[in-house]
Amino acid sequence: MSSPKPGLIHDQWLVDQLSNLPKSQREWIVYRVTGLATDPLAPSISGGRWAPAVSGEVSFPVLYTSLVREGAIAEVVCFLTSLAPVPNRRFLKVSRLAVSTSQAVELSKDRLSDLGVDLGEYGQRDYPVTQKIGAALAFLGVDGLVTPSARWDCENLTIFTDNHPWESRLELLDSEEFEWRGWATANNLL
Repeated sequence: MSSPKPGLIHDQWLVDQLSNLPKSQREWIVYRVTGLATDPLAPSISGGRWAPAVSGEVSFPVLYTSLVREGAIAEVVCFLTSLAPVPNRRFLKVSRLAVSTSQAVELSKDRLSDLGVDLGEYGQRDYPVTQKIGAALAFLGVDGLVTPSARWDCENLTIFTDNHPWESRLELLDSEEFEWRGWATANNLL
């Protein structure tokens, strides 16, 4: 993958590759894990795999979700267990959301590899390549990105909220509390 030319925000090669991908309109039931007092429909601005933190030249809010309940839990538990010290027993909230996207793109592991993602390091918290992909997709107006989860055998849906049409569905269906350390221990993640 080439580097962006000075003065350009996005890598032109990457934009060209992504602009040729099919985009689909879809309805989804997805899951999101948050703190108990956090609105599950509020997007993240603190960065992550598909979006840089709001502070640099390129920034945009995203809503990280998973197509599988355990996938959403695994993503947050993996982060919590990476902290030193690991937080004490704590309850979190897993929410089920109904979402529609008008221009969703799906990136398989093979496609990610073609775009320069090192799949051997995909589970690590080293995000420069995936953040460039996310930034290029946000620039292209994509409102949903389906990718393999790095933490669970499932797919995740990232919603680019600035591109998500106001008339599209983004609705909280229900929420439940769970104790994350017990779940982590039962699933060999702690």
